[in-house]
Amino acid sequence: MGTWNSRGLRGSTLEDMINYTNERYEEMGLALIQKIPTPITPVRIEKERRHITLAYFDKISTVDYIGAVQGIPVCFDAKECAADTFPLQNVHEHQITFMEKFEKQEGISFLIIYYSKREQLYYMRFSEIIKYWERARAGGRKSFRFEELNPEYFMELKNHCFVPYLDYIQKDLDGRD
Repeated sequence: MGTWNSRGLRGSTLEDMINYTNERYEEMGLALIQKIPTPITPVRIEKERRHITLAYFDKISTVDYIGAVQGIPVCFDAKECAADTFPLQNVHEHQITFMEKFEKQEGISFLIIYYSKREQLYYMRFSEIIKYWERARAGGRKSFRFEELNPEYFMELKNHCFVPYLDYIQKDLDGRD
């Protein structure tokens, strides 16, 4: 894992932070969330350093993480964004379809977006991402702006490395019918 300091996620990736958070949640008995590896087939391997230098995707993957939180099925994807405008092309149609089906099975789907320039984390509920997705599909913007986001769903990084998404899953649940 990268270096942790008072400047948020610098020196580490969002995925590292989420993986650390998932380990802690599991240790505390609060959740069991697994990282889903992207299925690839190596084509060329540098034997000396044992690095894959060329590969192709075996199949379309779904989301980055899947598991359960206190008996509730959960799936989510982690996204990083350097600008204040998030292009919807960063979320693939097969991911939206998977999350939508997951929601229909009474699971919770969401995105964790890290705005690297601002060093801010955002919990995006599925109902929010689908709103932007449908807007684009209807001929509207193919992105959403930072200013459009709900201020109640910005997460505070705890101890410079802990992504408290369980708090926001509860907030998400509380806001549903």
